[in-house]
Amino acid sequence: MNEVWKKPPISLEAYQSMVGHEVGVSSWHLVDQNRIDVYADVIEDRQFIHIDPERAKKETPFGSTVAHGFLTMSLMSIMSYEVMPVISGTTMGVNYGFDKLRFISPVRAGSRVRGRFMLAEAKLRKPTELLSRTNVTVEIEGEEKPALVADWIGLIFFA
Repeated sequence: MNEVWKKPPISLEAYQSMVGHEVGVSSWHLVDQNRIDVYADVIEDRQFIHIDPERAKKETPFGSTVAHGFLTMSLMSIMSYEVMPVISGTTMGVNYGFDKLRFISPVRAGSRVRGRFMLAEAKLRKPTELLSRTNVTVEIEGEEKPALVADWIGLIFFA
């Protein structure tokens, strides 16, 4: 069970009052070579910049291997579970996609990343369906520029 479901729920009105405000910042998550290698195997993208530290050090401007952009993006799920509140009466939430997603800086193996979440929209589409839009910035510890910025859309369903 995701930790998000262990949080005390808040009312829909309380959630909607967060629009325009930062909801929170996740903990740091390590993106080490093992995590990158496992991800490369899962998605069958074994480009040397991800899985060959010696070659990446010699042949890339990064100085080491780097995480797949989609690996960094996928970590937004666990980050959101740490930060985003649960709304009373929620039966499920689903990923509806992105209106914007940009990979700004590479995440080098051994780096830690965290997500900063700002609720941009929370609008009922139906009495039992809420469209929630969150602006997410995934920061890299010690780096000036973020790994990515995203305009993430979710649908939250109620009983």
